[in-house]
Amino acid sequence: MTLTARETITRRRHLVAGCGAHAVHDGLTDVIYVLLPIWQAQFALSYAQIGLLRGAYSGMMAVFQLMASRAARRWGRVPLLVGGTGLAGVAYLLVGQATGLVMLLLALLLGGLGASTQHPLASSMVTDAYEDGGGVKQALSQYNFSGDIGKTLVPGLVGLLLTVISWRASATLLGVLGLASAGLLWWLIPRQLRTATAPVVARLHAGTGSVTGLRALIVLGTLDSAVRMGFLTFLPFLLQTKGAGTAGIGLALTLLFIGGAFGKLFCGYLGARIGMMRTVWLTETSTAALIVMAVYLPLEGLMLMLPLLGLVLNGTSSVLYGAVPDLAGAGKREQAFALFYTGTIGGGALAPVVFGGVGDALGVPVAVMVLAGVLSVTLPLAWGVEKESRANA
Repeated sequence: MTLTARETITRRRHLVAGCGAHAVHDGLTDVIYVLLPIWQAQFALSYAQIGLLRGAYSGMMAVFQLMASRAARRWGRVPLLVGGTGLAGVAYLLVGQATGLVMLLLALLLGGLGASTQHPLASSMVTDAYEDGGGVKQALSQYNFSGDIGKTLVPGLVGLLLTVISWRASATLLGVLGLASAGLLWWLIPRQLRTATAPVVARLHAGTGSVTGLRALIVLGTLDSAVRMGFLTFLPFLLQTKGAGTAGIGLALTLLFIGGAFGKLFCGYLGARIGMMRTVWLTETSTAALIVMAVYLPLEGLMLMLPLLGLVLNGTSSVLYGAVPDLAGAGKREQAFALFYTGTIGGGALAPVVFGGVGDALGVPVAVMVLAGVLSVTLPLAWGVEKESRANA
């Protein structure tokens, strides 16, 4: 199907808006890792309380994703996406004024509520925009990659800012970023979509319709996300024990996220070549080995290894995301994505709380080693997903 010049421009504006929303929201989500050690020192928090703060943001994001998708049918996709982005900005303005654990927790819960709109609504907007003219997978690949750009830039820049301004001023600037992004989204998204009261109804797409395979995939994605979020929570403290300062922690997260961004592109290509199961086995075993190495390596060695660790740590998620349409039944693609996102983000939200308790009881190195052990469970699950995909093909 040949598109007119106007239709092409409209598609690109949808894509830019979706990618921008993904970058900003993922940046606002992952900058918390840079702030956690500062909050621990400022408010004398335990590792369990640190895990609670990290889990609060992701937990709200996970719980309300399905509700956001349903609410969009009544009030429109774009108003909710714009409003959620603005709400995340307001949350960081409140973080900048926090005087203790309770206020921090409430602000992060509010931020998570705003962030819950991004994944289901922005990804659906991009998919619908590219449905007719083709190129959905390529557009979603760019959308996914943009999230890692946000994860790379925002924590890295805040890590540098913290060397010259206070964490409260940095949080306030993050709030301004969220509010400005909301306004930019409203301007960028074409008017006809802004004024629509319901999202465009996409065509029915049928995968294998394997409920068992989809469940196994969600559990696999949940465990993978739990390990990733758990490791990211402990990484700043692991770096501190090796002598890293605030700027060093920001640089380390930047290196990790740069590797993760390229991991999503590389592992997606690898999965198409050698299959989902083989790719997952390769990435998960490599992740486990590198996590163990992270405990024992000196600071310089750990910093050099972080891009490679980020590549395999994030690469798995790209392969799993691409498997969702293959297992979704007819007309249930959006629901399958919503369930997958809810499971993976929910696992990421619970992991800091659970493993934070392990860290309090046994120490950070032991907790990190336990995370590496959890990855062994993902291997038989990957085999099960591959088996279901072939059986229902």
